[in-house]
Amino acid sequence: MSDAEIEVGSLRALAEAEAQCTRCPLYLPATQVVPGEGNRQARMMLVGEQPGDKEDLAGRPFVGPAGQLLDRCLSEAGIERREVFLTNAVKHFKFQPRGKRRLHSRPNAGEIDHCNWWLGQEMKLVAPALLVAMGATALRSLFGRPVAVSSLRGKAGAAPGGTPLVATVHPSFLLRIRDSADRDRETGLFIADLRRARQLLGSEKAGLRER
Repeated sequence: MSDAEIEVGSLRALAEAEAQCTRCPLYLPATQVVPGEGNRQARMMLVGEQPGDKEDLAGRPFVGPAGQLLDRCLSEAGIERREVFLTNAVKHFKFQPRGKRRLHSRPNAGEIDHCNWWLGQEMKLVAPALLVAMGATALRSLFGRPVAVSSLRGKAGAAPGGTPLVATVHPSFLLRIRDSADRDRETGLFIADLRRARQLLGSEKAGLRER
């Protein structure tokens, strides 16, 4: 089925279509597709890189260690997970097997570009008022070219199409920091980015549309 033949009027229909995707080879070793999840009326959409091992097994985004850290940081920033939309630039888990373990492998430009159509459909259905791009892969998907997080972090920005955008690191980056003082500092900066996103929406309820 070509993109032009796919008609999706709901997130459920989109997830069903994503489950049939063979646009790149990542679907072959993965357990299942991991579509975006959250409030259809969310004003804030958070975009990460790709599912991890736990997400691949559960079929849900951000349920592993990085997701648990994200939940804590969202709470610190005054944002409820149930009120936002969480998704990834790439919908299948890319990994390298190491014995019984499956080690994360970063998706390449081609894989990001192949999966971009699905992210675009999610954005059309949810129509967020603000995007939070977590990491370089999310920015690559949204802009269609390499963009460094440092070039946009802390600055007023917008994605192609005009949706306001906040650039920050991926929570998995925080988990890889070994020094506790450095990790605490970087986690504080990440929470500050999330607070800034919340403030940019101009609402006490960051995830809900104004009625």
